[in-house]
Amino acid sequence: MYVSGIFARNEYAKVTKICDIYDDKLAAGRAKYSGAQEFKDIKELLASDVDAVLIATPIVYHPEHFELATKAKKHIYMEKAAAIDAKGCMRVLKAAKAADPTKRISMGFQQRYGKDYRHAHALINSGQLGKIRMIRAAWLGTGPAYKPNFTGQEEKIRNWYFYRDMSGDIITEQDCHNIDVLHWFTDKNPVKAAGYGTRAMRKEGDVLDSLSVTFQYADGLVASFSANQFGSGQAFQDVSETFMCDEGTVRTSRKGISVWRKGMKEAEEWPTTYDITIDAVNEFVEGSRTGKLENAAIWGAESTMAAVMAREAIYTGREVTWDKVSKG
Repeated sequence: MYVSGIFARNEYAKVTKICDIYDDKLAAGRAKYSGAQEFKDIKELLASDVDAVLIATPIVYHPEHFELATKAKKHIYMEKAAAIDAKGCMRVLKAAKAADPTKRISMGFQQRYGKDYRHAHALINSGQLGKIRMIRAAWLGTGPAYKPNFTGQEEKIRNWYFYRDMSGDIITEQDCHNIDVLHWFTDKNPVKAAGYGTRAMRKEGDVLDSLSVTFQYADGLVASFSANQFGSGQAFQDVSETFMCDEGTVRTSRKGISVWRKGMKEAEEWPTTYDITIDAVNEFVEGSRTGKLENAAIWGAESTMAAVMAREAIYTGREVTWDKVSKG
């Protein structure tokens, strides 16, 4: 509902149709988007005259719903991640490559669209700071609230975030954001990953609540990543990526960009004072409207695949290679 609200605030977009399997969710949509046509079947929605669709279903359903939307020839904005596993990522890639080239396909990797993130990306790729020599990234923060009072399959769907077979675990559902930034700034996929994870505090579901992963690239570059979700009351938070280069260091986050140049005592700061999801949505609407197209599902599936590779390394306790995981 949050992202659809950003769409609704765009002067060139209007929420005319909503789809969900639960009556209370449709009622909430009805209250927010008066007059919107309601569906319980995504195929019926896609058969309508709607121009663009926002796919915000549990991640396990993303490959199927994305495939259906491409076949219906709609502009698509799909929430991250692409899928919960390698097989699903390959299904998304196949559908993306077969999609109508006149339609825009974007994904909810907001950092790619944030103005300050793009400034940092341009700085690093300009060569001013030399090569990236090491990367540190983290998503240390709070987690979502568990929804009680449901049973059976409905409980699992309502709380899909808390189940591995619905969300792909926190490294796929949440931490793919950081991993996508690494993919974007390095312009390459890691060749292998090793890591560990645990459930230190979490009681509901079966996903982890803390983990640490190391990625290695073909040229020897190393990236370390850590994440946790220790409840809504966690005071300390660090959601960022740090790129250490020959001539300086760049730290990126949704709160702003910091640049430490060699020989300078203080960092240059570019604070971000708004939610960059607005940039992602507005660019999607503008691109769909004017023909400025992209097919983000291709790189989005690759970023998700790297998260899946890291997750499998955590689960197995063994190093996992890109070649192995990309074969499904």
